[in-house]
Amino acid sequence: QVQLVESGGGLVQAGGSLRLSCVASGRDFSNFDMGWFRQAPGKEREFVSTINWSTSSTSYADSVKGRFTISRDRDHVTVYLQMNSLKQEDTAVYYCEAAWGRPGALFTTTAEYDYWGQGTQVTVSS
Repeated sequence: QVQLVESGGGLVQAGGSLRLSCVASGRDFSNFDMGWFRQAPGKEREFVSTINWSTSSTSYADSVKGRFTISRDRDHVTVYLQMNSLKQEDTAVYYCEAAWGRPGALFTTTAEYDYWGQGTQVTVSS
């Protein structure tokens, strides 16, 4: 059974940091691009960041560029999202997603992803 399990969310003050983790299991994810999306109450799920399976190229939403960093371990089992200088507008449920990779491609819409987790709540207070 394929599973993506996110962890690391919580309550943090504005300006603080959190590191989200996502552990993938149930199949070989070495050929999968991994992405992070988020959804705030009353809003649609939005792209945050993605990392290519073969080149480790990355892409970020403009709203998080320079503050967030995506990475994955060599075994392609765990993907991380380091979030620094957090703002109140970063408050959302964060989802890890996996997409069958294509060389050179970076997927930025949730419709392009094949698997996703249950999410982890990130709350940034003032």
